[in-house]
Order: sequence, then structure tokens, then C-alpha cells
Amino acid sequence: MTAAPEPSAGDEDGGGLRGALSGLTTRGRSFLAAGIAAAICAYVLGQPDLLRVGLLLAVLPLVAVTVLFRTRYRVAGSRRLSPGRVPAGSESRVYLRVDNVSKLPTGLLMLQDRVPYVLGPRPRFVLDRVEAGGRREVSYRVRSDLRGRYPLGPLQLRLSDPFGMCELTRGFSAHDTLTVVPRVEALPAVRIAGDASGFGDGRHRSLALAGEDDVIPRGYRTGDDLRRVHWRSTARYGELMVRREEQPQRSGCTVLLDTRRAAHRGAGPDSPFEWAVSGAASVAMHLLEQGFSVRLLTDCGSAVPGPEGSGGDSSAAAGLLLETLAVVEHSDNSEEEGFSRAYDVLRGGSEGLLVAFLGSLDDEQAAVVARMRARTGAAVAFVLDDAAWAGESRPAGQAAFRHRQQLLREAGWTVLAVSPGDALPELWRRADGQRTSEGAPVGGLTGSGA
Repeated sequence: MTAAPEPSAGDEDGGGLRGALSGLTTRGRSFLAAGIAAAICAYVLGQPDLLRVGLLLAVLPLVAVTVLFRTRYRVAGSRRLSPGRVPAGSESRVYLRVDNVSKLPTGLLMLQDRVPYVLGPRPRFVLDRVEAGGRREVSYRVRSDLRGRYPLGPLQLRLSDPFGMCELTRGFSAHDTLTVVPRVEALPAVRIAGDASGFGDGRHRSLALAGEDDVIPRGYRTGDDLRRVHWRSTARYGELMVRREEQPQRSGCTVLLDTRRAAHRGAGPDSPFEWAVSGAASVAMHLLEQGFSVRLLTDCGSAVPGPEGSGGDSSAAAGLLLETLAVVEHSDNSEEEGFSRAYDVLRGGSEGLLVAFLGSLDDEQAAVVARMRARTGAAVAFVLDDAAWAGESRPAGQAAFRHRQQLLREAGWTVLAVSPGDALPELWRRADGQRTSEGAPVGGLTGSGA
């Protein structure tokens, strides 16, 4: 970003000078007031020597304002974030660079960058003097325990005269954005989906069952393996033709995040909703690393596609999912709607693996979630115990909570209750352990609400 602190032709009129007078510091105003008072006293008492002193005191700040206002140098500024996207609780360093692009050295400069209060105090730097064509670089750190997108800037440059009589502020126009994404925990490589990898062999099987005449060839390209040359098509077209590369089929996974405002209590980095968001990010990143095609689905029915919607690039899909989870907020979904929109999205096709992070459920919403199981190959639900997170002990509430878990288990879900202090890696391992110990098939995972 660049800015020109010196006034333009239109700023040199009386209005611009009046604006510069507003930049008088406490010292400058004191000198001006003392000079005016001395001049008045000199007139009343008839003391010409006192009048000269008063004029000197009054003129000095005005001269400082005029000189500073008409200073003819230009300063360019830039900002760089390293990194521009960080997990919650991690630090990012912001680098500021100031270049004096004029032919005159600058005076005393003070840099001030605007940052949201959640990132820390507003950074200020004092630069003594920047020679003509010179540059200065400074840096500061920002950190937030709350995910989100935070604007940085615009950078402000404060000019001061050598006597400290006047300070003028010039603002740069550009700003940057720091993205704070949810914390991502490393999960153990278990076989919850019934396969250690997200790649299946369905595509290979379909090609194996196809006859030699069913192969669709393409023209030979430099570097193609000669063992893939399709001689019958080569003879037919009169040029080298090769079999198309066989692409393994990617297993699909949907991560369902309950964002209903009524389903989560509390706020802040230690709230149950933030635990659910972090859990959804951790599971999504883990399954992407395992080769799955992952999409994020909320109770409102909004879905963020996985690699298939990002050109098949897993890294792009990971970035898209994290960017979405960085700004996801509570929804005002009514109790009547609940999970009905998400259910309609899932009803559109068969899902491979469904991992749900759920808040407080009533019987009606538990029944809707239970029906989602019919469209999946495996389903795991992390149900947050709202009473435990709120520090309450209600026997009636706990009985209802266990009853709704049982509804999900009877539908084929693997259900794990989440209490404060529970670690997602251990819950993830426990979900696989329950399937192994009970010998349940992939389509019939069961679990306890431990």
C-alpha cells in the first residue's frame, strides 16, 4: 500500500491549513495560549518588551504547523503477514515497511496500525529519521483465541515537528485480513469407515468387467507408458492410441455440524460450540489426509463441497473447509425446522461416512437425525452433554439425554457423549474400539455414551 503524506494542491488552501491547526499538540496549544495572553497583557500594561515575547510564543507553533504542513516528501508503506492463516491460539507476525520515495529526508515519524482489540494492543513505532530513498522495517505479533476473520489496518503515519508543537496524521488506504481457523487435533488412523484409505476399487472393478472393445482410448502423449498402447485402436485410427488412466473411486464423507443457537450454551473459546467446530475441522482434515472426499454440512442445509468441488485438489478443499469453519456462527434455525434441511440434502444420494457433531436434541430432532443413518455406510455422532457443560446435575435431564442417545443407536449410529475435558482423539479411538469389540459390520456400528 502507498500513501502521500504531503498535501496536494487542493489541500494548500485555508481549509487545509485549518485542518492542520487541529494537529497542534498540548505543548503547541500552550505556547499559543501563552503568547496570546502575553500580548494582551503587554497591550494593557503598555510593555513593548512583553509584547515581543508574546509574539514569539504565539508565532513558534504557527511556524511549526506551516512548515510541517508544507513538507514535500512522500512515504510508501506495505504490510506482510506471516502466516496469513493461523489456528486459534497461535501467533502471526505482521511486518510493516516504510519507504521514503522522495528526495528529502523525513523528520520524526510515528507508525500506528489498527488492529481489533481481540488481537492485542494497537502497535505503535517511532522512526527517528528516514533518509531520502531509505526504508525502515518493523514488526509486531498478533494472537487470538477466537476464530474469525480480522482486518488489519489501515496503517496510520503521524508526522511531528522537532519541537513537538504539531502532529499530523496521514492514513494509508490498504488493509489486510488475518484468518484465525479452528484448532485441528491430530487423530489416530483408525478404520471407522471400514477402510484405512479413502480410495476404493469400484472404478477398477468396472474397468475389469468391461470388454476390450469397451475401453475408450486417447491419443498417445509424450511420456505415456508403451505398455498402455491399445493396438486395436492404433490400427483403426492410424496413430498410437493408449488406454485412459484408471482413476480409483474416492470414498465420500459428510461432516454434519449442528449450529443451532438453542442447542449450545455459553460462548468463548471453551464453549461447547467451539469444541464442536474444532472437532468438525479435525475430522475433516484427518479424512482428507486419508484420501476421502469430504464436505461440510450444517443444520441449515448449507454444504461446502470437498475436493470434487475444488477441482479434485485436497489442499484447496482443506483451505475451503477451514475458511468456512473460521467464520461459522450460530444459526437461528427454528425448532420446527431443526435438521429437516440437512436431512433433505442427505436424502439426495447415498453417503459413505457421516460424522455428526450435535448439540442438545429433543425427541423430534433425534428422530430426524436417526433417519439420516439410512443413507450412509457408517455413522458416528458426537453428542454434547449440555447439562455437563453447564455444570448442572439433573436426573430427569440425564434420563432424557440417554434416551435420545438410545434412539440414535437403535438406528445404527455410533454414539459418544462429550463432556467438558474430553479429548477428541480418545473419543475417535473409542468409536473404532467399540466396533471392533462388538464385531459390528461397517453398516451397523454401535457404541456407548461413555
